[in-house]
Amino acid sequence: MTDYNKLYTPGDIESGQITTVVEIPKDSMLKVEYNRTKCTFELDRVEPAIFAKPTNYGFIPGTLDEDGDELDTLIVCPENLPLGVVVHARIIGVLNFEDDGEMDHKIICVPADERDSGNAITSLEDLPEQWKRKVEYHFNTYKDLKKPGTTKVLGYGDATAAVAVIEDCIKRFEAQ
Repeated sequence: MTDYNKLYTPGDIESGQITTVVEIPKDSMLKVEYNRTKCTFELDRVEPAIFAKPTNYGFIPGTLDEDGDELDTLIVCPENLPLGVVVHARIIGVLNFEDDGEMDHKIICVPADERDSGNAITSLEDLPEQWKRKVEYHFNTYKDLKKPGTTKVLGYGDATAAVAVIEDCIKRFEAQ
């Protein structure tokens, strides 16, 4: 058993760095979630292929978002990252997202040392508009076959807005 919430801190938030753990590799149809009580990864469901994740998906240890889960991350990386891999990443923004009436933020980040691009992605403005449109489309529609209209993308925020969300989620985790 690996208790990521005890092994890792959220990162050095003041310097724009986070620690994130991969739950779902890019292009996967498997909705896997970390169970913090059992310290296991569990398959929640298999999504239709049209709703495969458009980017690597993870969580920040030592955080708790308004939906009751660890704070989610969207990890921009040229490769699919395996389940359970710990990534030290740079914060570049946040996707403000509502799921069943609860805020379910997604911190957008890139590996802290991404030599393929020469660490070229430093802010949301460095991501192609098509990437942003695909992510918005995914999160606006991925529950439509079962629960239409229950998800809503509320826009993007920059790294400063992302840091504020992370700090709130750290406080919420520490207060439990």
